[in-house]
Amino acid sequence: SPGAYRGVARVIRSLAEAARLGDGEVLVCGVTAPTWTPYFAIAGAVVTDAGGALSHTAVVAREYGIPAVVGTRTGTTEIGDGTLIEVDGSEGVVRFL
Repeated sequence: SPGAYRGVARVIRSLAEAARLGDGEVLVCGVTAPTWTPYFAIAGAVVTDAGGALSHTAVVAREYGIPAVVGTRTGTTEIGDGTLIEVDGSEGVVRFL
């Protein structure tokens, strides 16, 4: 999903942990499904390990108007919880700040 956003990464490994996501934080997770949709209203951006241009994450992020980078493969392992990052959905890049 296009656009760029800078914020604190919140690595969420399961839906049971999703309540840890704070307003404006970057949701970093393996993959999303329809049950994750309410968290897009809280997140400033989304990064997932899996997915593509037509994945649930990409479609819902576009609907909410928030940047997303999907299909990173290693986002949840390389991005530390609480790390300040920039999500550039237009370029498909995540930068450490």
